Amino acid sequence: MASNMDREMILADFQACTGIENIDEAITLLEQNNWDLVAAINGVIPQENGILQSDFGGETMPGPTFDPASHPAPAPTPSSSAFRPVMPSRQIVERQPRMLDFRVEYRDRNVDVVLEDSCTVGEIKQILENELQIPVPKMLLKGWKTGDVEDSTVLKSLHLPKNNSLYVLTPDLPPPSSSSHAGALQESLNQNFMLIITHREVQREYNLNFSGSSTVQEVKRNVYDLTSIPVRHQLWEGWPASATDDSMCLAESGLSYPCHRLTVGRRTSPVQTREQSEEQSTDVHMVSDSDGDDFEDASEFGVDDGEVFGMASSTLRKSPMMPENAENEGDALLQFTAEFSSRYGDCHPVFFIGSLEAAFQEAFYVKARDRKLLAIYLHHDESVLTNVFCSQMLCAESIVSYLSQNFITWAWDLTKDTNRARFLTMCNRHFGSVIAQTIRTQKTDQFPLFLIIMGKRSSNEVLNVIQGNTTVDELMMRLMAAMEIFSAQQQEDIKDEDEREARENVKREQDEAYRLSLEADRAKREAHEREMAEQFRLEQIRKEQEEEREAIRLSLEQALPPEPKEENAEPVSKLRIRTPSGEFLERRFLASNKLQIVFDFVASKGFPWDEFKLLSTFPRRDVTQLDPNKSLLEVNLFPQETLFLQAKE
Repeated sequence: MASNMDREMILADFQACTGIENIDEAITLLEQNNWDLVAAINGVIPQENGILQSDFGGETMPGPTFDPASHPAPAPTPSSSAFRPVMPSRQIVERQPRMLDFRVEYRDRNVDVVLEDSCTVGEIKQILENELQIPVPKMLLKGWKTGDVEDSTVLKSLHLPKNNSLYVLTPDLPPPSSSSHAGALQESLNQNFMLIITHREVQREYNLNFSGSSTVQEVKRNVYDLTSIPVRHQLWEGWPASATDDSMCLAESGLSYPCHRLTVGRRTSPVQTREQSEEQSTDVHMVSDSDGDDFEDASEFGVDDGEVFGMASSTLRKSPMMPENAENEGDALLQFTAEFSSRYGDCHPVFFIGSLEAAFQEAFYVKARDRKLLAIYLHHDESVLTNVFCSQMLCAESIVSYLSQNFITWAWDLTKDTNRARFLTMCNRHFGSVIAQTIRTQKTDQFPLFLIIMGKRSSNEVLNVIQGNTTVDELMMRLMAAMEIFSAQQQEDIKDEDEREARENVKREQDEAYRLSLEADRAKREAHEREMAEQFRLEQIRKEQEEEREAIRLSLEQALPPEPKEENAEPVSKLRIRTPSGEFLERRFLASNKLQIVFDFVASKGFPWDEFKLLSTFPRRDVTQLDPNKSLLEVNLFPQETLFLQAKE
């Protein structure tokens, strides 16, 4: 195995040859090739002439080489300039064993195991038997990516990565004593459970992480988001027998840690559910028992009772947002506004009551200074995004206020086919066939839509089409971006109107223009003065910050203990620190020195530890997260180590 210093040189050469800047990716590729530089480069840069021979001094396989005198070398290329091709050798070089790292979790313990890939799974269990005091026959070693494996399986045949995580299950052993139950429960509340949930109907698997404090009900609600199966209709398999209440947290439900498998399907009818329960009596099916809870779940997700039960009863369905075949658009918009208020409250945009042509008149065909953008909200009751968009985005106070000040808001409901066709006809007439086709091809789950319209001299331009899968911040940003475009166009229109007024009353316009010019010059001058003052202030702050940092750096440099000599009575640790620019800082420290002295040394070189983190490579860890009061010997930075400086995000 190569030493840390050798690996550092191999890593630097590998990055220089392949151009891979990501250190983690480069280390992974080298580990896959057992730190064989040539093999790793061949894996990244395939060559037609076979094995590559490195110019960095590594050993190569014997074989005939190309003579530079008799074979003129071609022009160097980025992928071949550092190597010369050789013929593959017939000799077989013995493969060095590859070391594998395993982190094994068992209840509140972690055991690190390092083995060669020529070992078997049973040898891992023998090591764990000594560490955990668990007999091998009672031990189930889980977490293999290929599923369960036999004790005789050779690790090399599993094609494992360098680092692996496993966990031990002991179903035949009793749980810890009751005296430590409270402490174990508190610890479980802080742990994360991986739930591997299979959706039975579509044969799809979801890997979901939940904290131990999450409840069974929260799991079911999250599954509703993924599978569209309402909580009441969910039929579960795999919950422990102790998980009898949906309000129970996962930590006390008896789930297997760290991962547990569950299966969910749709409960089609009570009769079928009973039949499935009788046929699969060994499984524990968890179905919500409280009808009241189901109604509460449905309301939380913005789904009404009729949708939860799939009933056709008119008493359980929402009233339509807009009637079909309304005689005029004004009456339809009156019902739309009333229904919108009843569903989502009174804090909502002020919808324009009238036809689309009347909304154009209100927004565009007035004086340029009074013009506004037209926002058209297209509603669709069958979209899963509608309730969230209306309640959380469209009814947000910031959105309502911004729309009221800068927009005329007009709405239409596309749920019914007749209303949809009616709007597409209007859209084709006012905006053209392209926009009409865009709306026509939108899928139901892409609604609701928000169209931002700007009026121009000869036509109406659609500035933006905002779909329902957005956030309040994104919606506000897109509204503001449209306002910027509109403001620029509005200024041009204002200028044209001013010119027309100037032709009618030249003298008045000249006086007004002169006054506006003076104000503009004064504003520009004042703005320039403010800008210069602000630049001066910022420059002063920057200088003060630089002086402060330099003073801190000098004080740290002066406070550093003297560098020990190589031949010293006390143990000496030699650290080599690579900066982000590629340069190296080297210094000797006493092994008894605290880690804080290393941080002070790095900070004295212009890399304060609150802005940069110090990383070790083997094993890879963030040294700045360690206790600064520990000695270099205690944190394994002895007798020598190579570290990397990396800027914090």
